[in-house]
Amino acid sequence: MGRKWGDGRGWLAVPGGRGRVPLEVAASYRARRRGLLGRDGLDGALLITPTNSVHTFGMRFTVDVAYLDRSLRVLDVVTMRPGRLGMVRWRGRHVLEAEGGAMASWGLRPGVRVAVDLTDRGGSGGPGPAGRTGLTEGPGPGA
Repeated sequence: MGRKWGDGRGWLAVPGGRGRVPLEVAASYRARRRGLLGRDGLDGALLITPTNSVHTFGMRFTVDVAYLDRSLRVLDVVTMRPGRLGMVRWRGRHVLEAEGGAMASWGLRPGVRVAVDLTDRGGSGGPGPAGRTGLTEGPGPGA
């Protein structure tokens, strides 16, 4: 019962955290390969899917990396300087990347289950109308 991800934009919600964080989704081979390479920073987060490991070769800044399982539960959060190779997380299915220090300010830590709202999928503007949930994955009833 997997879900087909596509490249695009949306929002990341961290329960009890900062609210909604701008999110880019890299699901195609090309987008995953590019990742954050060539950028000087990132406003929000980048979700790379599917993957269970990343590297920071060629990066210009320190990144926070959160490894997520299939249900978008955080398995681990690490900070990686440029030029490093991350360890493989065997239960990992997705990776979130953000500028170093950002995830702590959002309250992202192991065990937290995030939600992804892709209502702005492929667009370049802000969020959709209030109450619009689009293709949301994350905490369901009773979570």
